[in-house]
Amino acid sequence: MEHAARPSVTADDRRTRDRVTGLLLEHGPQTATELAARLGVSPAAVRRHLDALVSTGRVDERLTREAHRGRGRPARRFHLTDAGREAFPHAYDDLALTALRHVAETGGPDAVRAVAERQLAGLEERCSTAVARATSRGGAPVDRAQALAGALTAEGYAATASAISGGGQLCQHHCPVAHVAAEFPQLCEVETAVIGRLVGTHVQRLATIAHGDGVCTTHIPGPVHRSTSAPAGGPDHPGGGNRTTTARPVLGERAARLPARTAPSTSTSSTPGDRERTPA
Repeated sequence: MEHAARPSVTADDRRTRDRVTGLLLEHGPQTATELAARLGVSPAAVRRHLDALVSTGRVDERLTREAHRGRGRPARRFHLTDAGREAFPHAYDDLALTALRHVAETGGPDAVRAVAERQLAGLEERCSTAVARATSRGGAPVDRAQALAGALTAEGYAATASAISGGGQLCQHHCPVAHVAAEFPQLCEVETAVIGRLVGTHVQRLATIAHGDGVCTTHIPGPVHRSTSAPAGGPDHPGGGNRTTTARPVLGERAARLPARTAPSTSTSSTPGDRERTPA
């Protein structure tokens, strides 16, 4: 019975802490005593919840010297942090969609692309520092993708990179603008171009969260290995098997080589007597 009662206590604590953050959002920074009066609980009880909120980063504690306290002890006031504000509902997606729809109506798809490029320019600049370290060590595109995955994770994309046969894959398990990108694919297209520039090669988008996939997957091709099995070239063809094209002979060379190419066809002809003398 004691074990079954724990979930209700946790739920009560969660509701109380939500009320605390709601009061901080509505009335601004407050002391534990002020919050306790508004909640109808003891200051000691509200301090327990405040300590928990401070430990999770939703609330911050600051010392302030108020005018009516004079030279006395500074007051400990609790402020709602940015992380605490993020827990409340937002209409960012609706605002972004409204703005981009207006841009599309007035400027067309190219104007939407310009907005996306400007938005992702900051992301590219921030991630380029991490990728530059991998490049300075002579890393391949897959190595740069590993560094990019770490930088994107810091931006909230929960990204990972892995090597596969024929190259590598960059996976983004979260998309902060998925709802907006579902209506405006220019965001995904510009982001793909940014990834390609950062890893230093042409990449291909295989899946996106905006189109209903579980993860945004980008294929990063590996280095191209040219075949060296072709015979080495002679004086007319230096480099032999490393050349991708062969030089065409001039007309005089074709005329000089013509008997050599036609000789085998004449030597294969045989008379009926020759065929009879041919052993089985």
